[in-house]
Amino acid sequence: MPLPHWLTRVNLVVTNRITRPIAGRLPWFGLLEQVGRRSGTVRRTPINIFRRGDRYVIALTYGPDVQWLKNVLAAGGCRVCMQGRWVSLTAPRRFRDPRRREVPWIVRQALWILNVSEFLELRRPT
Repeated sequence: MPLPHWLTRVNLVVTNRITRPIAGRLPWFGLLEQVGRRSGTVRRTPINIFRRGDRYVIALTYGPDVQWLKNVLAAGGCRVCMQGRWVSLTAPRRFRDPRRREVPWIVRQALWILNVSEFLELRRPT
């Protein structure tokens, strides 16, 4: 089972504010910039993201019912800051991977403990 939704609120108020300034510089982290599908507000959310060739993979640790994911799907893409560089990404695709093959081994173990097997894949526009 993914992380509980009440923890999402804690992250919005506490953790995201602390990690937002550094998330775009750390390995396996990124700062996802999306536009609110109803409000039009630009929001930045710290995430764990993994590059796999021309694909970028994000584990849906809170499940598929999070606002940033709905915004990215509705917009057909987003921007992500990784290691200090902004990258535009498109073609969002949700997928299940019970074996968690798309993430590094150590992350796979943590996702197994949390029972997370849903992911979002994005690509650079061609």
